[in-house]
Amino acid sequence: MLKLLWLIPTLPLAGSILLILASGRLPKKLSAFIGVGSVGLSALLASGVSIAFLHAPLEGNAYTQTLWTWIAIGNFNPSIGFYLDSLSLVMTLVIAWVSFLIHLYSTEFMADETGYQRFFAYMNLFVAAMLVLVLADNLLFLYLGWEGVGLCSYLLIGFWYRDAANGYAARKAFVVTRTGDTAMIIGLLLLFTHLGTLDIQPLMERAAQEWAAGSGLAIAAAALLLGGALGKSAQLPLQTWLPDAMAGPTPVSALIHAATMVTAGVYLIARTHVLFELAPPVHTAVAVIGALTLLLAACSALVQTDIKRILAYSTISQIGYMFLALGVGAWSAAIFHFMIHAFFKALLFLAAGVIIASLQHEHNIFKMGGLRKQLPLAFWSFLIGGASLAAVPLVTAGFFSKDLILWHAWSSPLGGPWLWGAGLLGALLTAVYIFRAWFIAFFGPPKTTVDKKPGYLIAIPLLALSLLSLIGGWVELPEQPFFTNFLHATLPPAEQVSTGVGNEFDFKIISSAAALFGIYLAYLLFLRRSPSLGLLAKTTPAPTIRPFWYAGWGFDKLYDTLLVRPFLWLTGINKDDIIDSFYRGITLLTQYAHHLLSYAQNGQIRWYVSGIATGVIILLAMAVFP
Repeated sequence: MLKLLWLIPTLPLAGSILLILASGRLPKKLSAFIGVGSVGLSALLASGVSIAFLHAPLEGNAYTQTLWTWIAIGNFNPSIGFYLDSLSLVMTLVIAWVSFLIHLYSTEFMADETGYQRFFAYMNLFVAAMLVLVLADNLLFLYLGWEGVGLCSYLLIGFWYRDAANGYAARKAFVVTRTGDTAMIIGLLLLFTHLGTLDIQPLMERAAQEWAAGSGLAIAAAALLLGGALGKSAQLPLQTWLPDAMAGPTPVSALIHAATMVTAGVYLIARTHVLFELAPPVHTAVAVIGALTLLLAACSALVQTDIKRILAYSTISQIGYMFLALGVGAWSAAIFHFMIHAFFKALLFLAAGVIIASLQHEHNIFKMGGLRKQLPLAFWSFLIGGASLAAVPLVTAGFFSKDLILWHAWSSPLGGPWLWGAGLLGALLTAVYIFRAWFIAFFGPPKTTVDKKPGYLIAIPLLALSLLSLIGGWVELPEQPFFTNFLHATLPPAEQVSTGVGNEFDFKIISSAAALFGIYLAYLLFLRRSPSLGLLAKTTPAPTIRPFWYAGWGFDKLYDTLLVRPFLWLTGINKDDIIDSFYRGITLLTQYAHHLLSYAQNGQIRWYVSGIATGVIILLAMAVFP
């Protein structure tokens, strides 16, 4: 069964190619069958391969499959090959199954849209690229998948390309992530130049043998890879593209945020964790960036009015938690939260899609209201997803993953009170902003008429994801950490130091109290509408801060001022292209030389004879008087 590993990314790719070659000539049902069926077969095959992997005693707890040599130039011979270990196995299963549920949902959600076949072609290509990324056995092949998800994000965010705003959002995502991609490719060149390979496992071994901890090369390589991760995973300071990416269809948002693209940076850091352990300053930067990002994004989510933008900032914040875990050496905790986040974030986006489609594509939560009776499926789905996001204790999967990160942020020798405090405050804000959206959208008087109810093709994914968002955390219990133990074959266990202040259970109580208090605060502010809290909000700096948070802390304006406007100014000055002036000069010089030579072609034979005689005399003189 393991020999069929190559088919996992190939099946979605084949579906995409088939849909592209059909050029829109297939019936919608057949297009959906190819798109959903190929991803579904890939998910089933991933499950079969996983069972075989778990039952087969493999040397090094990993399986490598090399199909052929991609490039052979001297010592540079990267292959088209796949590497399956506990880390890539978890990533593959989550990507394949969550993508399948989103595809199934899309068959009904996108049924009335033009470009139906094109949509599934792009979605399948997206899934194939992400599967290549997590299964690649070398960094060059990984980079192919990395660029593939970047291309597909551009195509899908700008799916409704007739709207100029959507095209702008797609270009913005492509350009901002390209900044990180540039840093990453430079990092790959540095690694190959100094270590002589891009095969991931030999590369990590050579780095550990040849580079001392804290060496300049290790720091430079890790920093460049971090740059790539920041772009794809929308972390500070390259987070600005993700909220605008909501211009794409809701299933696209779910796919980008839950199972693909934004988690690519998390995977890259976990896969190359040896480099980051050799670069302590960069490793610390990962934790600090994660802590800052989760707070800034949570504050922005608090004041958004578009339900999808609330969830977009939520994704940025939750990826920040994963970076925080990576930065304190809790590698398994970061991947655990990735898996749980895929469940509840896909659920939240798909539930939001039901609301939007039912309200004539209304996105503003303040124009919703009273939907709990009209859309019960969306009501319960959003509640379960929101509760898991807020880490409601014991009954949700998010409780187990987020609390594990908070505990390691406190107990790890790389963590400390400040990082833990940032994570705890982020947990409080998370509960407030997600239940703010829930209370406003589903309670109070109806403001927009519901004209469409979801069918069973939408209901099935919502029910499946709801179940996973509730029980998914049971694979990692304090007494039986199955998930962490499984990943220890690939990722080192997190170190812990004696804090002298409580134990893990005590910190779970604190974080649980923060989540519950956040929900209660949201209830007082947005459902009960407490007069005292309303008065407090008016007398605090909130009215001044709100526009700043709403605009994403002004990063777009900052980049517009520092980068976009100066670039446009330079292009205005250089509208005639200075480089072209050089070539125009060569053209003019050639024309002038041609004009001078034309005098020698006057049609008079005596001048030709005189010229020949003069040339002969000069040659003879040069021979006689060298």
